Amino acid sequence: MPTRSPRPRPRTAVTLSALAAGTALLCLPSAATAAPALPRGTAPAADAPALFDDFAYTDSADPALADHGWSVRGGSGGPGVPGAVWDPAQVTFRTAEGSSVLDLETSTAGTPESTRQTEILTRSQKFQNGTYAARVHFSDAPESGPDGDRVVQTFFTINDLKAPMADDYAEYDFEYLPNGGWGEPSSTLFTTSWETYNPEPWEAVNQHSESRTSFAGWHDLVMTIDGGAITYWIDGSVFATHDAAYLPERPMSINFNQWLIDLEGQPDTGPRSYHQQVDYVLHVKDENLTPDQVGAEVEAYRAAGTSFVDEVPAP
Repeated sequence: MPTRSPRPRPRTAVTLSALAAGTALLCLPSAATAAPALPRGTAPAADAPALFDDFAYTDSADPALADHGWSVRGGSGGPGVPGAVWDPAQVTFRTAEGSSVLDLETSTAGTPESTRQTEILTRSQKFQNGTYAARVHFSDAPESGPDGDRVVQTFFTINDLKAPMADDYAEYDFEYLPNGGWGEPSSTLFTTSWETYNPEPWEAVNQHSESRTSFAGWHDLVMTIDGGAITYWIDGSVFATHDAAYLPERPMSINFNQWLIDLEGQPDTGPRSYHQQVDYVLHVKDENLTPDQVGAEVEAYRAAGTSFVDEVPAP
């Protein structure tokens, strides 16, 4: 199954300035306070096939999680710290103001052997054009222990790289680095649209935008892909628009993960744990919804008592 491509900060890329500065947000999961949902909008644009998940599960071993098409990653491998493992036990579900949320915990005591990273992804690569949305809680500091690790907190879509520089590779990222990394000294949020890459020697073909500010807290993330552009929205405002040259040729999976770039940001060997939370995820096939329409769609599912639906056909 596809995972995040291991890479440093893109070196061959087209850079755009972020169109909207971020708003400082996050605190930590045990005391997380849910931000208001997106404003109530008009009815969604069309009754297109959709995936919606409110993440109402007990734990990562809940049979419903697999029944609903999710895979919780285990084992080793990139991206992240060589020698670290992906720990399904640290993918949990908490309650934030009465609502169940997905919680990804990434922990370390400053050594590869102590480092635990987390990822959840759809087993199926069946998502391509349309709207992707999630309400995500980023954190700037660990829940406990010394701060400073180069953490990456994400919401992204991806397919597998068939061969180095393959034209049909696709990946679209929201990536938040609370403590910097990839050449950035402090909090930075990237949106990146990938055409392809070569893992060795490293070569990347992508377009990325960034905002160098704290994004700690709850944020409404929306991405739309149509025949002409990829548009990234944060909290109801356009953050970046990327070119048609980076549109996907094949369907993708939907993923959330949290991992460490390296162990150089904080050399302390005291244990610490970082958390990223997700309130819901939504995909509407082949329709570009506005953030208001996303909010209305989520409200409608919740008002009907629907915690999960998947109408998106396999390709």
